Amino acid sequence: MDLKKMEEGFRLILEGMGENIQREGLIDTPKRVAKMYAELMTGLSGELKEEDILKTQFHEKYDEMVYLKDIEFASMCEHHFLPFTGRAHIAYIPNDRIVGLSKLARAVEYYARFPQVQERMTCQIATLIQRELNPKGVAVLIEASHTCMTIRGIKKAGSLMVTTQLLGRFKSDEKTRAEFMATIHGSR
Repeated sequence: MDLKKMEEGFRLILEGMGENIQREGLIDTPKRVAKMYAELMTGLSGELKEEDILKTQFHEKYDEMVYLKDIEFASMCEHHFLPFTGRAHIAYIPNDRIVGLSKLARAVEYYARFPQVQERMTCQIATLIQRELNPKGVAVLIEASHTCMTIRGIKKAGSLMVTTQLLGRFKSDEKTRAEFMATIHGSR
């Protein structure tokens, strides 16, 4: 990432707002903002590759739902460059391969670190798990609060957007889907 270019860009934004960029509180703000965006957008750096996220797998004869609930994340809406934060819930039914639970959380974190829309992020997580593990089914549900809607525009604080991607048995079998949803909506 070109931090200097990002600094210059934010300096222009401040000037465009009519701010005095030499004011004490703003002198280093462009540098801080550039570093912040570099941290929030680590997916753009290319350091971690999508194919490496679920690389460590184990052969295991387990054929019931594996479920990781309440994976907190923060991402940046690509439309207004304001954050959206929430929780992801992931389940899969192994087909003789499992992956460590931290790898599922890593998948959420990886896709959250790009300029993003929640719908795409939901699909990307499910597609990655399906492609890399070839399970009998994958379910991803993300619920998030978008500041582009809660602090500007319509200003509806407390609103949550919910997106799902269901593949395999979670899509075709109503009982499997119901079990996933019941686990999410059970006690936290």
